[in-house]
Amino acid sequence: MVTRSKDWLALVGFLVLSYGVAALGSLATLDNVRGWYATADKPWFTPPNWLFGPVWTVLYGLIAVAAWLVWRRRDREPGRVKAALVIWGVQLALNLAWTPAFFALRWLWPAFAVILLLDVAVVATIVRFRQVRPLAAWLLVPYLAWILFASALNAGVAALN
Repeated sequence: MVTRSKDWLALVGFLVLSYGVAALGSLATLDNVRGWYATADKPWFTPPNWLFGPVWTVLYGLIAVAAWLVWRRRDREPGRVKAALVIWGVQLALNLAWTPAFFALRWLWPAFAVILLLDVAVVATIVRFRQVRPLAAWLLVPYLAWILFASALNAGVAALN
């Protein structure tokens, strides 16, 4: 029974971390989406603004659950789990860094460099998660697809502005 409650507490912790990054990112995004970004030139494939919130809400949940599934293997494969969760933390930090760089600071090309690092970090996370818990790796595939798309959007906005 103690293990189960510890497992659920860990899931809550991963959710708090992931959605905490989302909340901090939204602080940099909200005013700027209605501000400079609303009037910025954007590539033709830019989705409507209302789509970003629901997509990111699902993705942050998947990011948290994937990490939790890996964490649950900590007793069986402590070295692999630790390495996987370290790179997971790196990708989460890069995710957090991108939003203010792009939206609040309007450093469009530096933000592009950050999101390219994020792309690499998410691929590395998927590789590490696959070694520990393949399902966890699969849960990150939609996230990778979305940030690759976001990378193209970032490059497009930077090139047009």
